[in-house]
Amino acid sequence: MEVENHKEEVPFAHYAELFRSLTPDDVGARLPEVRWDGKEFTVKLLGREFAIAHPDYTIRALDGGSLPVLATQTFLLRYLLESKAVSWQGQWKTFREMPWGEMYIKPYTGRVLTRAAFTFGTRVAAFKTACEKMGAQAVSHGDAGYAFTLIGDYRMQILVWEGDDEFPPNAQVLYSDNFAQGFAAEDRVVAGDILISTIKSNL
Repeated sequence: MEVENHKEEVPFAHYAELFRSLTPDDVGARLPEVRWDGKEFTVKLLGREFAIAHPDYTIRALDGGSLPVLATQTFLLRYLLESKAVSWQGQWKTFREMPWGEMYIKPYTGRVLTRAAFTFGTRVAAFKTACEKMGAQAVSHGDAGYAFTLIGDYRMQILVWEGDDEFPPNAQVLYSDNFAQGFAAEDRVVAGDILISTIKSNL
């Protein structure tokens, strides 16, 4: 079958193939929060648990809900293949402040910050309701701001400011400091995408 969506399907197929040779013991050593029952890994992403079969990849939502989109499934595969548990030291960082952040800041701004600003900064009340529905913790920054646990001990904050006649809406996304060691820059971009898309689906 010809692959039509190269942007998502080709990377997914690549990582699914690498996943076949992954050793469960290696995952357990790097990511102790990931459970392995001999057939499936169990991973929690933004409060939802997913079971991922190994070595032949399939994914199912343990809450019976919808499956994540292909880009998110690729993120989970890369997490199992490459990430590691790193303790959070209690600091928050912008994307730009982390390794390779300056190089990726222009696409990141468009893909994450501008998207968040115009998706949520024009609907602040709905944004608050969606974040609270997801069990996020309110923070005292921006016109509205919430903290989430993305995966493992990796946490994110999203802050929005409502636009007015003089200024457009604005947004900022902050990452727990352990992202700098635990994720590549491109995965931090995807993490921002996943957070925005998940909140949007709850609006």
